[in-house]
Amino acid sequence: MTDAPQSERSEIRRLPDRGSYDRTTIHAILDEALICHVGFLDDGGKPVVIPTIHARVGEVLYLHGSPASRMLRTLRGEREVSVTATLVDGMVLAKSQFHHSLNYRSVVLFGSAREVTDADEKMTAFRAIVEHLVPGRSAGSRPPNEKELRGTAVTAIDIEEASAKQRTGPPVDDEADLDLPYWTGVIPVRIEPGELEPVDSTPVPDHVRNWESGK
Repeated sequence: MTDAPQSERSEIRRLPDRGSYDRTTIHAILDEALICHVGFLDDGGKPVVIPTIHARVGEVLYLHGSPASRMLRTLRGEREVSVTATLVDGMVLAKSQFHHSLNYRSVVLFGSAREVTDADEKMTAFRAIVEHLVPGRSAGSRPPNEKELRGTAVTAIDIEEASAKQRTGPPVDDEADLDLPYWTGVIPVRIEPGELEPVDSTPVPDHVRNWESGK
């Protein structure tokens, strides 16, 4: 797969060796992250950053919510947006406080937002967002009816530029600190499902059991 297009705004300058423009890497991070943060300028020209659920279909990122949402109402005007998504994989504890860090995977993308009005594309966005939460869930739940489709705003962000940045591995201490008597290492951080909390006696479907077991 080719690299994502880039310019000065998406170029990784700080620790560029941790950066990647590979689409496969970028897509994987976006698909694993459960939320993203959308940055844009409001009608008064002030910066705003909103956390929200998202889903990717090819080179398009979909957002949805109430038509009264300030973010979605603003983005109807085909605004330029920046979106970030981050996964934390571990806390990195070094000998020195200066070298403490996180192991992480992140994406920053830039694109143009547009309102989705086509019914078929809206349905695509609905399915993608539900599948993003739990794979297989779109077949295990009722699709939106016409009233719900009309009552939901959907925004598509065409991904124009993107970059990924990652840190992995142990802490990197200064040689002068290596003999200090402080513990060093990585504390792994993972999102793991807890015990299910059913609402009624409906049998638990396979797609929920698979998600619970981490498959």
